[in-house]
Amino acid sequence: MAKKDFYSLLGVEKSASDDDIKKAYRKLAMKYHPDRNPGDKASEESFKEAKEAYEMLSDPKKRAAYDQYGHAGVDPQSAAGAGFAGGNFGDAFGDIFGEIFGGGRGGRQQRADSPFRGSDLRYNLEITLEEAARGTTTKLRIPSTEQCEVCHGSGAEKGHDPETCPTCKGAGVVRVSQGFFSVQQTCPQCRGTGKIVKHPCKACNGAGSKKTSKTLEVKIPAGVDTDDRIRLSGEGEAGTNGGPAGDLYVVVQLKPHAVFQRDAADLHCEMPISFSTAALGGELEIPTLDGKALLKIPSETQSGQVFRLKNKGIRPVRGSVTGDLFCHVQIETPVSLTSRQKELLREFEEIREKNASKQSPKQKGFFDKLREFWE
Repeated sequence: MAKKDFYSLLGVEKSASDDDIKKAYRKLAMKYHPDRNPGDKASEESFKEAKEAYEMLSDPKKRAAYDQYGHAGVDPQSAAGAGFAGGNFGDAFGDIFGEIFGGGRGGRQQRADSPFRGSDLRYNLEITLEEAARGTTTKLRIPSTEQCEVCHGSGAEKGHDPETCPTCKGAGVVRVSQGFFSVQQTCPQCRGTGKIVKHPCKACNGAGSKKTSKTLEVKIPAGVDTDDRIRLSGEGEAGTNGGPAGDLYVVVQLKPHAVFQRDAADLHCEMPISFSTAALGGELEIPTLDGKALLKIPSETQSGQVFRLKNKGIRPVRGSVTGDLFCHVQIETPVSLTSRQKELLREFEEIREKNASKQSPKQKGFFDKLREFWE
């Protein structure tokens, strides 16, 4: 059966650069790799075809021969293809290994005895809206790991040193054959450390570190909002083999407020007012984060109307302009009416109906539209 064109197999043009060819191969290898498609013969065959295509096109001499003579130019059995060997296939295959099995770029891992930076930690801190607006200082008690003071992180008892792992020879990884290729895996004996502790430290049971807790004082700046992060350098997990500690990120979460809802620098609140106040107007004392404010309600105010109090919001942590407070009017229908109140309201309604077009324009407009719809 005739072989497929190598450029078509990789999905690139004949003028493709070396980087384009390498990227195309990496994409196909990730898609058709046998470990990602166990038992799928078609995927395995596609993987082999992509491998062969890249092996030929990644080598300048082989590519030149293929461009001039086709498959005959790279066939070792033919005159045109005799004498070619080598290529850059190993580099790209190592990259694919690294992405699939976690070995890092090129399949190369950092030495097991190299210093490793500790992990970063996250702490979700709930604060009130008032604390977020004004800023506050709080104390956090967080779990942490610290280097063992007895063995100084080695995990070995005093007078003994960790020994090189006989399985991986200190590399922390081993290669395991799987079919026609080999896979790099974490050493099962030393679990990637490259060392074996035969006489573990009694203080930390050979771990080299101990779980503990610490109390930190954290200053929360004024204006913070939900999901803002405060970074405490070096307050994360301890590093290993002399590596630096990670960082602690305090992530702010605002507690629900009984009155206000925050929107960036602005505040919103619902303000219930009586029917008579909405109709006749009046003054209301409303709460703010700084105390109280007097709000004038004009006559004929409608439900849903919004009043703005300038600079009564929050000054954001990364800004110089204070937000506003928006009061959303909600007209409250009275309940538990007395007989006299009901009588007065019926009398009021009779008078209103005589001049409904002027006193209830929205209601009249709505019913006018309904009549047009039904006609």
